[in-house]
Amino acid sequence: MYISPDLSSLKNNNKMSEERGGFGRGRGERGRGRGRGDRGRGRGRGRGREGGRDENVWVPVTKLGRLVKEGKIGSIEEIFLFSIPVKEAEIIDYFLKDKLQDEVMKIMPVQKQSSAGQRTRFKAFVAVGDAAGHIGLGVKCSSEVATAIRGAILAAKLNIAPVRRGYWGRKASAPHTVPTKVTGKCGSVRVRLIPAPRGTGLVSSPAGKRLLSMAGIEDCYTSTRGHTRTMGNFIKALFYALRNTYGYLEPDLWKENVLTAAPFQEHTDFLSKKQIK
Repeated sequence: MYISPDLSSLKNNNKMSEERGGFGRGRGERGRGRGRGDRGRGRGRGRGREGGRDENVWVPVTKLGRLVKEGKIGSIEEIFLFSIPVKEAEIIDYFLKDKLQDEVMKIMPVQKQSSAGQRTRFKAFVAVGDAAGHIGLGVKCSSEVATAIRGAILAAKLNIAPVRRGYWGRKASAPHTVPTKVTGKCGSVRVRLIPAPRGTGLVSSPAGKRLLSMAGIEDCYTSTRGHTRTMGNFIKALFYALRNTYGYLEPDLWKENVLTAAPFQEHTDFLSKKQIK
């Protein structure tokens, strides 16, 4: 016996199912489950480039970065003069990109004991310099060597410091050595840099010669104490010694210099404007 379906009840059920979002897993406009509605499928949900923006364009995120990109700061020496911390590596690239050279000083494996066994990672020491009075040293540890080197290069750029150079004896031609005897210490290692006559060269270990030449030092004696076989502590101590060259107030620096307003104070009107991204 055939029983005809009640068309009115079917219409009511269809109407209720449409309001609920259908009999499938979808939930209507909210789009849970497989029913994605108008959003589409895959990664094309607003994650792509907006308006064809280039990924390599530097968008500064700090006040100092905004001033550098707009040309309000003329040289990196202005940043060192007012002791402004650098938080973006692009600031260093803006001033020293063509001159800056990086060199991997050491890569060493480090291990950590865990419940599953030993976890091995790689520690990279990278030095950057322009051979004209700027040197930086960065250390980074990562599970991959390439990632550790990239991170160490960024850390070295953020850690860059000025190096003061001077003369031994007669002040003729360009500065060629350290201005005074300076000392740096890391761990048990002490490194002492001693001025040397022109033509002496760099009297140091191979790693010390590379670091001194990247800083722009041509002639220098070195004296070390401690466990200098620990390469990481040795190059750190040498970097600290080079950084201390601006820590001595010599008679050449006794003359009074009129300090101008700090960059943040001088360009406060520009920084108060909202940045357009």
